[in-house]
Amino acid sequence: MKLNEPSVAHYAVSGSPADHEGFLRRCSSPGPRQPSAPSASGSCPRCWFVLKGNLLFYFEGRESRAPLGLIVLEGSTVELCEAPQEFAFAIRFASPGARPYVLAAEDQQDQEAWLKVLSRASFSYMRLLVHELEGQLREMQLGPASRAARSPPRPPPEPEDGCPPLGDGLAERDEGGPRLPAPSTRRRLADSYPWGPTSCFSKLHGWYGQEITGLRREWLQARAAAFPWLPQRANQRGCCGRGIPLGVLAGSGTLWIWPFD
Repeated sequence: MKLNEPSVAHYAVSGSPADHEGFLRRCSSPGPRQPSAPSASGSCPRCWFVLKGNLLFYFEGRESRAPLGLIVLEGSTVELCEAPQEFAFAIRFASPGARPYVLAAEDQQDQEAWLKVLSRASFSYMRLLVHELEGQLREMQLGPASRAARSPPRPPPEPEDGCPPLGDGLAERDEGGPRLPAPSTRRRLADSYPWGPTSCFSKLHGWYGQEITGLRREWLQARAAAFPWLPQRANQRGCCGRGIPLGVLAGSGTLWIWPFD
């Protein structure tokens, strides 16, 4: 690969943001250039590395104005390796005869950070990532439409005699359970009741009150027919001031308690 050295060197020190940077020890390098002042470690000089895209530059120090070398990461793999220094890893290339770059981080956290960013720096990884994201986007765009085509929405159940079928869903979930028949009074009142989504609580209260009054009237008529000797009127205030009128009749050794209308 031929590179324009002045342009690449200018890009290395330009103000463009770096993807990652930090100190690493360079344990082996195929390049002929070495730092001007070797560190105490001898074979593993400490250099300042800057990652921009898929280009990994290394400098003699953080304030250096010209890079010592460049590693093009395209087609490379990053893996742990054994080296004289701790926290070492290698950048390897699949091409025959290519020498690996063995680097060592300052600590384990720094090593993990470098492994992460270097393994994602190549354009091949970016192409795979873009391809996967495009597939997910297509599934999100086509998924709801295909599901709607396979399963059309179920129409809502029709109201029965003016009353919305509140119990139909429960009956479908539990078909074995008993179903209570609707009282005839409710059917008659439902015909005259203006059911709708704007019905207020007072209308609902009045409607159910009419139903309860009708049921109570039927019960009183049945009681009067079965027990004609019982009094039919009593104190409307009831007992305890709670509107529950009670009456007591003693006869034949039996105590009777019943509600009055």
